[in-house]
Amino acid sequence: MRSTRRRGRDLATLAALTLSLTLALPQPSAGAATVAKSSGGVSVASASAAAVVPQPVSQTDLTGSGFTLTAQTPVNVVPSGDPDAAGVGTYLAALLAPATGYTLPVTSASPPAAQSIVLDPNGPSSLGAEGYTLSSTGTGVTVTAHGAQGLFRGVQTLRQLLPAAIESTTVKPGPWTVAPVQISDTPRYAYRGVMVDVARRYFPMSQLKRYIDQAAAYKINTLHLHLTDDQGWRIAIGAIPSLTTIGASTQSGFTGGTNWYYTAAEYQEIVAYAKSRFMTVVPEIDGPGHTSAALASVANLNCDNKAIKPYSGFDVGISLYCLSDAQHVSNVSGFLTTVIDTVAAMTPGPYVHLGGDETPAATPSQYASYVSAATSAATARGKTVMGWHQLGQSTIPANSIMQWWGDSDDRATIGTSNETEDVQFVRNAVQQNAKFVMSPSDHAYLDMKYDSSTPYGLSWQGYVPLSKAYDWDPTTSTAKLNGTGSLVPADRIAGVEAALWADRAYSGSNELPKSTSQFPEPYVYAEHMTFPRLPAVAEIGWSPQSTHNYTDFSRRLGTHGARWTAAGINYYAAPDVPWTSGGGSGGAFNGVHTLATGGQALEVPAGATNGTQLRTSALLGGNSQKWTFTEQSDGSYTVANVASGLCVDVNAGSVSAGASIIQWTCTGNTNQRWKVAAASGGGHTLTSVKSNLVITTASTANGAAVTQQPASGSALQRWTIG
Repeated sequence: MRSTRRRGRDLATLAALTLSLTLALPQPSAGAATVAKSSGGVSVASASAAAVVPQPVSQTDLTGSGFTLTAQTPVNVVPSGDPDAAGVGTYLAALLAPATGYTLPVTSASPPAAQSIVLDPNGPSSLGAEGYTLSSTGTGVTVTAHGAQGLFRGVQTLRQLLPAAIESTTVKPGPWTVAPVQISDTPRYAYRGVMVDVARRYFPMSQLKRYIDQAAAYKINTLHLHLTDDQGWRIAIGAIPSLTTIGASTQSGFTGGTNWYYTAAEYQEIVAYAKSRFMTVVPEIDGPGHTSAALASVANLNCDNKAIKPYSGFDVGISLYCLSDAQHVSNVSGFLTTVIDTVAAMTPGPYVHLGGDETPAATPSQYASYVSAATSAATARGKTVMGWHQLGQSTIPANSIMQWWGDSDDRATIGTSNETEDVQFVRNAVQQNAKFVMSPSDHAYLDMKYDSSTPYGLSWQGYVPLSKAYDWDPTTSTAKLNGTGSLVPADRIAGVEAALWADRAYSGSNELPKSTSQFPEPYVYAEHMTFPRLPAVAEIGWSPQSTHNYTDFSRRLGTHGARWTAAGINYYAAPDVPWTSGGGSGGAFNGVHTLATGGQALEVPAGATNGTQLRTSALLGGNSQKWTFTEQSDGSYTVANVASGLCVDVNAGSVSAGASIIQWTCTGNTNQRWKVAAASGGGHTLTSVKSNLVITTASTANGAAVTQQPASGSALQRWTIG
């Protein structure tokens, strides 16, 4: 097995590390503007098209001014037999409220009032559970689906037809006009997931909910929670309290925790919150490796019946349940039955994920014992078995779902005399009628660095820029490199999943951390690594393969940067995407943001006073790196530090290149006003209204000084507004 591949496989030197750091649409009108076709027959939207991600199956952009919301616009949910449909109307009204300031009435009038948003869950069954149609004209908007889930997916498209500032958490001036368009849409795959590694890095409830909302916006419908690993056990099991009193006391790089886990009530709250976003939770209880947290909590899971020390390091392939004799097989089986019974009872979704990868020390017999015990416990609870594709080496229930994380190296061996074990495991699983979720690690692993400047994550799969995250097809994920001979038939592919591992969720991840100060809040890491790549994987899972075109995708995605900025998402501005700014809506940047370039953030040094020169340091997301943008009457912004309350200022009002950028008492003078513009290489520039020079950092080294310089297009002048 490839014990040096998936989660930090190049970290063999870390084996001894243990850090102890605290902490149905109408036909288009005659004037409709239809979607253009490329010479290759691929549907490519024109430059003026509504920029929807994932790309709908059918989209016709219409002429006309579109439909403008007012404070009196009703959200009318057509009565139906689906009790959740009304909830989608309430969700939409709440979604629109912060930016518009409107409290839109949610009604069920029949017939619907004119000039309204109509949500109709009584559409034809041919739409399926998630399909929808959407029609937006000057007289209103209608979303039609066959049930509440399809309405919810249509609402995610509707929000993308509004100005970018609709994602703001504070009131903006509008106007709030829905682009005129007709759309008919259904997903390619029923399973479209994202995995969050909460075992290595614990996500507080509020941050996990934030991530659920962000994923749901791109029609992700499955949340896979990696709940257990060597570095932590994150789910309370009432019958085995030591799993959280001991097993949850560590994270990668942290020890001494007392609340780094989800209680039964909290876990059920997460499940309910995900359900309200029409997202199914898949709990993963990993084994028989990745089990140090369990081995530290339950003595008789070890061969010597002695609990090991809790592990807070960064290595993999270091643990294994004791499965070498009948008594310990019984111990492990009893343990798994208790755990899986408890988790299954709290999880209404159909799946339990049983792990199964990275067990280099397990014999075939030991591995088979684990699989037999774990799958028996899951199926006894009526759950469909999921597992990493290695689970396919043993006997598994028919219609189990294997998750493929292999790569082009595996594909290169298909049909040769030296097929990798992973390829053989897939063959065995297919023979047992398994289905597959595709998560190729060289495309869909969100913890892989974008490039050499990425502050977080790993690069054992090489770099995974946005273009690579988009450039793959599930039907050839287990095929030869020429696309032929797929191991998994197309009808056995359940869907796709992006995986956000947290092996290296700290700044400076090319080396081991020296301090917990290198770890940003989990959401900072998650958003930087997820956006813009999760929307790419979401489009792979939702849109027809015939529509996939990176140039068009990047054009559409470029308009979403302003949405993420408005929402406060700490995204990575991929340099090959034509990012736009505010989409024509005033005050798009109002609110609190980070300013980062090359993984370094603009910050106020500790203890700084009036006149202190600003610098850049590792992006951690603290208040000293947070800045409040306030739009001025001329369209520029003042930028004030959250920690000090002082404004970004050009020293002495200088108009000379090289003048220091300092913090100073806010005056509103032109040397404290900044024009924000999208940069051609990605990100944004901040230009002084007085000097017309650009905020520039000297380098990407910690502590680099910040000055004003002539605009050069340098990466040191391109800032990600997170």
